[in-house]
Amino acid sequence: MTTSLNDTADREITVSRLLDAPIDLIWELWTNPDHIKNWWGPNGFTNTIIKMDLIPGGEWTLIMHGPDGTNYDNESIFTEVEKHKKIAYNHISGHEFTATIQFEVKGKQTHIHWQMLFETKEELRRIMNLFNINEGLKQNVDRLEVYLNQLK
Repeated sequence: MTTSLNDTADREITVSRLLDAPIDLIWELWTNPDHIKNWWGPNGFTNTIIKMDLIPGGEWTLIMHGPDGTNYDNESIFTEVEKHKKIAYNHISGHEFTATIQFEVKGKQTHIHWQMLFETKEELRRIMNLFNINEGLKQNVDRLEVYLNQLK
């Protein structure tokens, strides 16, 4: 068995989904604060987008409002933005991780692959125990799909 230093499986969570919409629409839902506020986060959450400067080095500041009334301040810095291909950011408030969302055109559909990468497997475990982010990430993509279907 060979182990690579680049193997991140023990400190990442991922979700992939084939969305029934063209890349132009999926990109708009990801990059327009008026759209992303409507589907971002796990079930029951709402959002206030304070700043979303979608360029490398740009800030993304939002407040996620939990269903129990708790507010969660979130701050991230975009590291990569390649139109219709990739969005990457470092989440720097509270728990730190790097998120990379890749977009791939599949005819009239769009495949997304979303990775959340933590510094260590211990940090991933700690955050999973606190927030169940694995399920939260799946719900986030489910909410994107529901929102997308409402727009059709």
